[in-house]
Amino acid sequence: MDDEPYGGGAGMVLQAPPVLEAVNEIVSTGDDPPVTVVLSPRGRVFDQAFADELRQKGRLLLLCGRYEGFDERVSEILRPVELSLGDFILGGGEVPAMAVIETVSRLVPGVVGDPQSVVEDSFTNQLLDYPCYTRPAEVEGRTVPEVLRSGNHAKIRRWRLERSVEATVTRRPDLIKKSWGNYPKEIRKLIRRYDPDLAESLE
Repeated sequence: MDDEPYGGGAGMVLQAPPVLEAVNEIVSTGDDPPVTVVLSPRGRVFDQAFADELRQKGRLLLLCGRYEGFDERVSEILRPVELSLGDFILGGGEVPAMAVIETVSRLVPGVVGDPQSVVEDSFTNQLLDYPCYTRPAEVEGRTVPEVLRSGNHAKIRRWRLERSVEATVTRRPDLIKKSWGNYPKEIRKLIRRYDPDLAESLE
């Protein structure tokens, strides 16, 4: 499957013919041709929006490289979607493939029992998720916020939104910068409350 690179250099390269043969075999099965995705450090960085795009494509074929990656003719011939988990190098594409499978599959209707839990996840609305609590009501002196036990759904919704914005402002201001233009007025107002300097720099 692998051979030394033309031109010399360290590492081994996966040959194109076995990869192309395997892909062609898979593509020929089933009525729904898959979209080929190559896990590669030079690909578009994976995020929630990217996951939703892949979910809409239907059947996916994930190609996991090893060593120095694939012979370039694999990409030239297949024209795959290229996807990266981030700016770091792994030994192969298997771990990124698992992350893609986990992220994309839970967006498919029926996979997650309560569809609302997917809608409210971190990153779905360009915000981190709000903190969650369950029984018992007190753990080592720490109690569940009273508003969550109040039964007042309007106040609960507001509290959750405030905590979500606060967490995003303090932990991931890069998300705020990236998504400022997409936020509704209510969220922008909360961002101004928690970090007026950040909001001012984006207006």
